[in-house]
Amino acid sequence: MALGDLMASRLVHSSSSSSSSSLPTPSLAAVNHQTDRVDGELPVANGPELRREDAGEEDEEGRAVALVPCLPQVVVLCEQRHEGFNEAAVAAAAGPSTSGLVSKWRPKDRMKTGCVALVLCLNISVDPPDVIKISPCARMECWIDPFSMPPPKALENIGKTLHSQYERWQPKARYKLQLDPTVEEVKKLCNTCRKYARSERVLFHYNGHGVPKPTANGEIWMFNKSYTQYIPLPITDLDSWLKTPSIYVFDCSAAGMIVKAFLERLDWSSSSSASSVKDCILLAACEAHQTLPQSAEYPADVFTACLTTPIKMALHWFCKRSLLSGSLDHSLIDQIPGRQNDRKTLLGELNWIFTAITDTIAWNVLPHGTEGHLS
Repeated sequence: MALGDLMASRLVHSSSSSSSSSLPTPSLAAVNHQTDRVDGELPVANGPELRREDAGEEDEEGRAVALVPCLPQVVVLCEQRHEGFNEAAVAAAAGPSTSGLVSKWRPKDRMKTGCVALVLCLNISVDPPDVIKISPCARMECWIDPFSMPPPKALENIGKTLHSQYERWQPKARYKLQLDPTVEEVKKLCNTCRKYARSERVLFHYNGHGVPKPTANGEIWMFNKSYTQYIPLPITDLDSWLKTPSIYVFDCSAAGMIVKAFLERLDWSSSSSASSVKDCILLAACEAHQTLPQSAEYPADVFTACLTTPIKMALHWFCKRSLLSGSLDHSLIDQIPGRQNDRKTLLGELNWIFTAITDTIAWNVLPHGTEGHLS
C-alpha cells in the first residue's frame, strides 16, 4: 500500500467514525480518483481536496452528507534511480566486459552458498565459569530476550529467528540447526552440510555465549549429553569436516584465538594450497584478548546482529546517540515499510545505501579478489 493510500484510509476512517454509522463511507477507489495528474506524469500532491460531488447533497432520508477530505496517492520514492532498472538484463545485452573497473569489481564466477550450519551453544540461565557479567548486561539473542520465556522455548525461538535472519540473504541455501549440541552432533552436521553443498560454499555460524572462551590451541566448546561438562572441539577437526570452500562466523569472546590457531594450522600444513586458503574465510567477533560487549542497550549477539540485520542494528546505534534520543520511539524501527529488494520502498532504499557503503569499504580495505567472495 502506498503512503497516499495509507493516509487516505486513515482519514476516511476517522471521518466516518465521527459521523453517524448510517452515513455512506467512500471507497479507496473513489479516493484515488481525486488524484490530479499533469501530462500523464506522477500524481501531484496539492493537499487535501473535498469531494465536491457530495457537497450539499442529501441522502434518501434528507440528512446532509458529510464532506470527506481526500489525500492524493503519492509515490514514496520516485526519482530516476528508483525506476525499474534491470541490471542483469542490461549486462546480458551489453555482453561480458573484459576491461575497466566494472570487470574487476564483479567476480566472473560468483561463489554460491549451498548450505548453512547454525550452531548455538547458549545454555540459557547458566553462565560459563570464565565470564564475569556486569549488571545490567546485554541479554537479547537475535533480538529475543531469552529470560522472557522458559529456556527450552527461548532456545528454540532464537534458533528459528537466526535461521530466518540468514534466509533473507541466502534464500536458496539449505539450513541445518543444532541447539546446545554435542561434538558428535556437530560432526554429523558438518558432514551432512558438505554432502549437500558439494563444491559450493558452506557457512558455519557458531554462537558460544553459553560456553567458555576458545582455548589458546584453537578449541571451541560443546556439551556432553547430560549437560554436565564442556567438551572441547579442535578447529582442526572442524576444518577437516567442512573442508573448502567455507566461511566461518565465530560470535564469542576471544574469537581471535580461533583465527590465530587456524592460521598456524595453514602455516605448517603442507597439503594446503593457495586456492584452498583463498576459499576459506573466517569472521570473528573480537580479538584474542577481548570479550564481547555487554552494554544492555544492545543485543548480546551484536556481531551477529550487524551481519544479519544490519539496517536494524545501525538504526538502533544511531537512535541511542542522536540528540533526539529521548523523544524517539525505537519500536518504529521494526515498522519501516517495504521490502529489502524493492528500491521504491523505504526499507529497500536503506538496504541499497547500506550495500553501496559496505561494498565500497570491502573494495578499499580487503585484498583485491577477496571482496567478491563475501557476497
